Amino acid sequence: MIEIWKNRLSYLFIAPFYLLFVIFIMIPVISGIFLSFTDFNTIEFPRWVGWRNYQNLLSQDTVFLQHVLPNTFKFALFVGPLGYVCAFLLAAVIAQLPRLPRTSFALAMYAPSLTGGIAMVVIWQVMFTGDRTGYINSFLLKWGIIHQPIFFVLDEKWLLPVMIIVAIWASMGIGFLAILAGILNVDKQLYEAARIDGTSNNLQELWYITIPSMKPQMLFAAIMSIVHTLKTGGIGAQLSGSNPTPNYAGQLMMNHIDDYAFIRFELGYASTVAVVLLLMMYGLSKLFGYLFGTKEGV
Repeated sequence: MIEIWKNRLSYLFIAPFYLLFVIFIMIPVISGIFLSFTDFNTIEFPRWVGWRNYQNLLSQDTVFLQHVLPNTFKFALFVGPLGYVCAFLLAAVIAQLPRLPRTSFALAMYAPSLTGGIAMVVIWQVMFTGDRTGYINSFLLKWGIIHQPIFFVLDEKWLLPVMIIVAIWASMGIGFLAILAGILNVDKQLYEAARIDGTSNNLQELWYITIPSMKPQMLFAAIMSIVHTLKTGGIGAQLSGSNPTPNYAGQLMMNHIDDYAFIRFELGYASTVAVVLLLMMYGLSKLFGYLFGTKEGV
């Protein structure tokens, strides 16, 4: 207590952050965990049901077990690693450019994460429209690859692959900027020393100098990639125009949460799905912390 009183001015400066953190992070998370053990329809007072929601989710919810969970893992398997690798490669290429072109290209890569639903509706729905006016269908028909238009965003065989393409395109967000900043801030003397020691090309410099020197930025980008991938849910609903998506083909965990929370008004069950999603994010974040963390800890 004496130390706290001595540093009271410092605590005063960080108080606004902690206050906002408690109000907008801690309280919602704790409330969500509590509601996951209840039956709550937004009108009546929450009724305690214990582990029943979790038992139903993991044993009786056929939509979750047969569609949502497999779709989420397939989606995350492609979007997470591919988006992360693409962000790193693009950042490595852009970092070699002069300052003005580098800034322009970085903004162009980062823009999709800002436009969100607008870009999705304006660009991707036009690209994958299920008639001859859609750019993809028009191209395939023109070259005789197909003979009938494909309903990309309504066909259950095509919806998830289209979602993966859109999500990878939209994944160049804060993680991409963190990687780019990390590459640009690597000490140039390390490259000079490496050339003296015998490195002969950019690939060796990238592997032996750049990557080991920017582990904190890579960790941050990996965590942001996890969050972006697992919290994605609106893509399928916006592309297909419905939630649930056609035959649950594009149904992800966020869609399942929205379905139960805002359509069925079963907030207790929706909170259960949200807690499971939170645990998945936490587990993957710890894994990447182990892979990219330093010996001093993260």
